[in-house]
Amino acid sequence: MLETTPSYIKQLLQPNGNKKQGRRIWSIDLETVWLPLFHATNVMGDTAIPSEALGCPIRLSMDKGGAVKFSSSGKPVTKVVKEISQTVTLIRENMVANLQNFTHQVAENKAPAYKVSVTTALKAGLPFQQKDKLELEKAVKAQVEQALRDAEAITSEAISSEATPSETTPSQTSKVAVPA
Repeated sequence: MLETTPSYIKQLLQPNGNKKQGRRIWSIDLETVWLPLFHATNVMGDTAIPSEALGCPIRLSMDKGGAVKFSSSGKPVTKVVKEISQTVTLIRENMVANLQNFTHQVAENKAPAYKVSVTTALKAGLPFQQKDKLELEKAVKAQVEQALRDAEAITSEAISSEATPSETTPSQTSKVAVPA
């Protein structure tokens, strides 16, 4: 039976003062988190990420012809090496499984308290959902009304600018100089 929260879950919920950020993988900094972690896991024998991947984890992206890819803004496109990105994917999948497992254990072992937490949260969130629904309905209505006004304005402009037959004769509207 689950009596206390596992330390790995408690650690996830603690604030961390480390604010330095660079290239991110899965929203986690490569230089300050992933690379040190993968050096440590290599040392411990848990991973075997090649030294060249750890030494140069960000590489230029190449197209099928072998030329460097550039973004629409003209900057070269980079990517994280496959060995690191695959390991991060594995960690993410395992972390999600651990979080789901912990949730399941709590929901099963402390079912009444878990049910109270969920129902309390749903009730507390209901006024916000209703307010958002009303605000969205008003915003959509305003957009539709504006689109109709815009369409009417375009239609009336098109109608007023159409060439309509007039009662004037060619001699009234144009004067041609005739040589004498």
